[in-house]
Amino acid sequence: MTNVPSRQLPLDLGHRSAMGEDDFLVAPGNHDAVAWLDAWPDWPSPALVLFGPSGCGKSHLAQIWRARARANLLSVEDLRGEEDLPDLLRPTRTAVLDNAQAVAGDPALERALFHLYNLSKEMGGHLLLLADNAPVNWVIRLPDLRSRLLAAPAVGMAAPDDSLLMAVLVKLFADRQIRVGEDVIDWLLTRTERSFANARRVVAALDHAALAAKKPITVRFCRQVLGEDRDGSGPAA
Repeated sequence: MTNVPSRQLPLDLGHRSAMGEDDFLVAPGNHDAVAWLDAWPDWPSPALVLFGPSGCGKSHLAQIWRARARANLLSVEDLRGEEDLPDLLRPTRTAVLDNAQAVAGDPALERALFHLYNLSKEMGGHLLLLADNAPVNWVIRLPDLRSRLLAAPAVGMAAPDDSLLMAVLVKLFADRQIRVGEDVIDWLLTRTERSFANARRVVAALDHAALAAKKPITVRFCRQVLGEDRDGSGPAA
């Protein structure tokens, strides 16, 4: 994983998917989460909760851990068949449960997650639970599940700040073999929603528009594509 430099990143990368370990930028807002996942399999609990707002990078970080642990990716709906729960941890005894807070308030899902947690412990495996907020804020009705979740380590991730978002934008352009001026990055920083997902959408939209128009990506071109007052969520209509 790459630490964010003070101002710029080297622009010598080819166009490739930015979802691998070398593509994850470590910054203060995600440093603790990276450290916890790097510590696997020496976790003190069968489960680790990784929480943060949409776009903070937890899905990217979970994908890195999935590749390392060869973990299954689960949705809460996968928990519905209780008789199939052991299969959810096979063959590597590891799994990522996305949107884990969605089990709260559903008796069947709460009971299934409780059993999956116990199975993970019995098998010597691990669960990575992804959520928008910490388990202390989940309205869990099943006392035994609530106690286990509150006992599990929970680490938060923050939305990217300006320095991290700047590094991400520079890298996303570099992945597409596009060089842009610092003025373009600064302009986008003031008009881009603070999320990695949105930064990827913006760079993809600008790349597509620039190829179609056969023009370089300048501040003026960004204004034409995204609109002067838009938040960077997509091309102007």
